[in-house]
Amino acid sequence: MSGTNARELGTTKPVPPPASMHRPALFTNGPCVVGMIHVAALPGTPNHALSLREIIAQAVAEATVYAETGADALMLENMHDRPYLKGAVGPEIVSTLTTIAHAVRVAVPGLPCGLQVLAAANHEALAIALAADLQFIRAEGFVFGHVADEGWIDGCAGELLRYRRQIGAEPIHILTDIKKKHSSHAVTADVSLVETARAAEYCVSDGVIVTGSHTGEAASAEDVRAVSEAVTLPVLVGSGITPENAHRYTCADAFIVGSWMKESGDWRQAVDCRRVEAMVAAAAVLRAK
Repeated sequence: MSGTNARELGTTKPVPPPASMHRPALFTNGPCVVGMIHVAALPGTPNHALSLREIIAQAVAEATVYAETGADALMLENMHDRPYLKGAVGPEIVSTLTTIAHAVRVAVPGLPCGLQVLAAANHEALAIALAADLQFIRAEGFVFGHVADEGWIDGCAGELLRYRRQIGAEPIHILTDIKKKHSSHAVTADVSLVETARAAEYCVSDGVIVTGSHTGEAASAEDVRAVSEAVTLPVLVGSGITPENAHRYTCADAFIVGSWMKESGDWRQAVDCRRVEAMVAAAAVLRAK
């Protein structure tokens, strides 16, 4: 059989594209609204005060408001656990977030739901998402390193994707921040936002997230457009979206909205159904164009 290759024998099979080339169904209809649920402070953290039952009830109530007012997806985040640990959290956080995420999925089974575990606890987020049947996670530090409040956050793409494969969590999309907010990027100042997005795509991200410099600050519309034109991945805007400025981001595939949809625009407050309705209506106008 010398000189005969597999193609001649007819045994070759098409090589499937990497996961990042499969556009998440959530991002197929133009800008969609991802409502943030800022889970109350969890056990062991400095601001912990509520019982687990109360934390679950609060998260489920906010998820229900989002579902009833037309949000397209949900994202859970342990933002009240500040100050955050770096790169990992304890079993008490993993177990409680899994319980909360599962309760939210049961309460609103029709909405895609994702998770971020601060700060950069991406492996734990994947494990929770798998156990609670979530559809995506938001990961920090996917490519390149940066300095955050917690210190140096290293790139994690290689380890994180191998972990996803090891635990059988390939269906869970990994949406990745690039040049993320609340961070210094001086070390990578010679690497542009567009080049960072291209690196994330090369490293098999499932979507990239563009933000302003801090929570509630609008991302640059020019940056979002440049990234959208540079990659084939879904591009999400991760901060500062309002009904008034949404029209500036027509090229975005999704808006992750937290602060604006809370009472008085304060992320620490409860979800305001009127604000959610306004945000959903603004996104619907963009989808109709």
